[in-house]
Amino acid sequence: MSDNPFTHYLLPYNYLSHIFEGRPKPTVGIILGSGLGRLGDSIKDPFAIPLKRGASQSTIGHKGNLILGSLGGKQVAAMQGRFHYYEGYSMDEIALPIRIMKMIGINTLLVSNAAGALNPDYRVGDLMVITDHINFMPNPLIGPNVNMQGPRFPDMTEVYSRRLRNLVAQEAEAMGIALREGVYVAETGPSYETPAEYRMFRMLGGDAIGMSTVPEVIVAHHCGMEVFGISVITNQSNDLGEDCKNDENDVVVQADKASEKMTGLFTRLIEKL
Repeated sequence: MSDNPFTHYLLPYNYLSHIFEGRPKPTVGIILGSGLGRLGDSIKDPFAIPLKRGASQSTIGHKGNLILGSLGGKQVAAMQGRFHYYEGYSMDEIALPIRIMKMIGINTLLVSNAAGALNPDYRVGDLMVITDHINFMPNPLIGPNVNMQGPRFPDMTEVYSRRLRNLVAQEAEAMGIALREGVYVAETGPSYETPAEYRMFRMLGGDAIGMSTVPEVIVAHHCGMEVFGISVITNQSNDLGEDCKNDENDVVVQADKASEKMTGLFTRLIEKL
């Protein structure tokens, strides 16, 4: 990286600026993680840009495209999938799409993920609005600060917008969708947690656990974006019996089952922005 970290983002920004010639710029960014992949099919006048690093790209049920278009009456830029730390991407690479979103004018970021339940009251298929997080991944802000986008030491008191959470609660009630609210724990993966680790994370105050989201959210918050996050509970990690097994294929299946509710919620939220 250059001594000025901001220059790291200029090449892809200049590329996107060329694409935006004659097109309205988006104001809402979406990471179409687990449970939201089909939302990309609802975007009108879509223009897809492959998100790849060399021969590799985002995996685990994700298509790995940046989709530009309109949704809910707003111009959006949607990442159809995300880059994961466990895939070998650096935190700087994971941060890159969020930095670019900020540079092209996006001020609201909506994210989703698949998560295992730490809270014993949660069940597979539940939707949990993220109110806070506990991070066990490297902080993406380590290194030279991008002063043009945010402060060296950002406050993290309210990372997940209370205003957006309230809007989603109203829309969910109108749609007859029950929501949970809780704390999301992020760890690196790719191995699932041991029973002892599940117990530890629950004792620390976690309600659900996964391997993504928090790096992007930290960067978005650093940039001054308003952030909303939601988890699809795809497995019950609180069940520590001998028959409790985590299977990545089942995680994808359970996330897909929630896609209709998630797509409706996000579309209605965007309409209210």
